[in-house]
Amino acid sequence: MFGLLGKRGKTQFLAIDISSTTVKLLELSQSNGRYRVESFGVASLPIDAVVEKAINNVDEVAVAIRNVVNQSRSKNRQVVSAVAGSSVITKTIPMPIGLSDEDMETQLTLEADQYVPYPLDEVAIDFEVQGPVQGREDQVNVLLAACRRETIDSRVDALELADLMPRIIDVEAYAMERAFELVRTQADIEERATVALVDIGATMMTLSVLHRGNTVYTREQLFGGKQLTDEIMRRYGLPLDEAGLAKKQGGLPDDYETDVLEPFLEAVVQQVGRSLQFFFSSGDFSSVDAVCLAGGVAAMDGLAAMVEERLSTPTFVANPFADMTVSPKVNLVALNSDAPALMMACGLALRSFD
Repeated sequence: MFGLLGKRGKTQFLAIDISSTTVKLLELSQSNGRYRVESFGVASLPIDAVVEKAINNVDEVAVAIRNVVNQSRSKNRQVVSAVAGSSVITKTIPMPIGLSDEDMETQLTLEADQYVPYPLDEVAIDFEVQGPVQGREDQVNVLLAACRRETIDSRVDALELADLMPRIIDVEAYAMERAFELVRTQADIEERATVALVDIGATMMTLSVLHRGNTVYTREQLFGGKQLTDEIMRRYGLPLDEAGLAKKQGGLPDDYETDVLEPFLEAVVQQVGRSLQFFFSSGDFSSVDAVCLAGGVAAMDGLAAMVEERLSTPTFVANPFADMTVSPKVNLVALNSDAPALMMACGLALRSFD
């Protein structure tokens, strides 16, 4: 079995988050119960190197990974990364208590055939014991996770080409759960609350609904900050790199805010509301207690206030580093600017302390 979920152990990992437009790196340490950011970096990816979270060009991704490692100046080479939740099949299976890992693995491999719609030799499988089955003292719940090997292998190949050692390939949804626990305590949200965590990146928006700290719903859709960049390019005749820079640093014509930015923010709010309606129509929930915005789009001025007003739900922007100390070699301004986009990387880096 490949380390899709990873086994527990005290190992210092470099977190490498590979998205559609960037590679993000984060390294944390822990002392006296407090986390410290040791290194971080963000490197751009060429267009179409990664499409909808699938690696298209391993060599180009490896170059970006090498660049971000050099930028971070980290000497660590042991890596945790992740695959998208949509590429992973999970199933909780009750099993007899007291089985050894070997016996459990054998039995799960036999049972996996009924849950996995691919030939088992094309699939990486892992498992994790979750705890006792309610009302059954003789059984435990075991989380089975399965993913196409080609999805995992492309990430492993890119990391190894960059001279790194992949130790754990996690699942993005679980990484976000881990990172959100840091944010939850900062935002003074009750542990039993139901929270919509909306991660809006360059090309993909992912809604994860967490109830009592566990993910109960996930939905991915094609929508993100690239749509704003494309509109800037179209309207003002700018090349991609200049449009992206102008979006972050300003300097666009006077009509930018009213004619380009405001319609985009309206579209973001509409997409968040629509995703939540899909969630409400799919199960037992009719509301959420709070909305947490993450991803590169989340930090845009006024967005959280717009979402809160339109959805009548408390809304805040994620910053997993709010209570952390920071190494002198880390650019604090850049870290705070990128904080909402580093939620995934943070959740991965926390694997060092499982």
